Amino acid sequence: MNYQLIVVGPLETNCYLFFCQETRECAIIDPGAEAERIFPIITQLSLKPIIVLNTHGHVDHTGANLEMKDRYGVPIALHQNDLSLLEENLQLEFELMLGAKPSPRPDQILTDGDEIKVGQTKLQVIHTPGHSLGSVCFYTPGLLFSGDTLFYGGVGRTDLPGGSWKDLMNSIKNRVLTYPDETIVLPGHGPRTTIAGEKESNPFLE
Repeated sequence: MNYQLIVVGPLETNCYLFFCQETRECAIIDPGAEAERIFPIITQLSLKPIIVLNTHGHVDHTGANLEMKDRYGVPIALHQNDLSLLEENLQLEFELMLGAKPSPRPDQILTDGDEIKVGQTKLQVIHTPGHSLGSVCFYTPGLLFSGDTLFYGGVGRTDLPGGSWKDLMNSIKNRVLTYPDETIVLPGHGPRTTIAGEKESNPFLE
């Protein structure tokens, strides 16, 4: 599979490097913390970062955006509806606690249906509000980067600003679970799963 997982920060956020095998171009998905752990992996794999993609605007997913942009000169991409999260006072408190750095405002706004080219492959943007207003997933055949929308045996919390249980359930049932059963789901925290596995045994989706 053309991705590399790096678990970063005290909240154990899953940062993913999604890359093209041929060109080595890569998208850095959710660099939440510990840039010094991400940089060496990019070097070891001979990758060429072209963009930072955020599944949503919470600081545990954006905390190393600035360092990625400074090191590689790449744009940051986020959904319009999560722009305000970058400036929330609650976020600022979490930044101090997590040792994260404030994220610059995005250079590119993600919208539902966008296609992000990464070398000879691409990721489709799926707007999945619920965990936050601007939460998105990224899909390429066989893989779904689900952010904090869907987890192994769980779903995203909805008690933070912009959260909505109704919207989350709608996003999961009417968007995420419509992808092929064999699709591997790569969440923002915890182990990977599959669409079929979550349909069959996720207690929140009964």
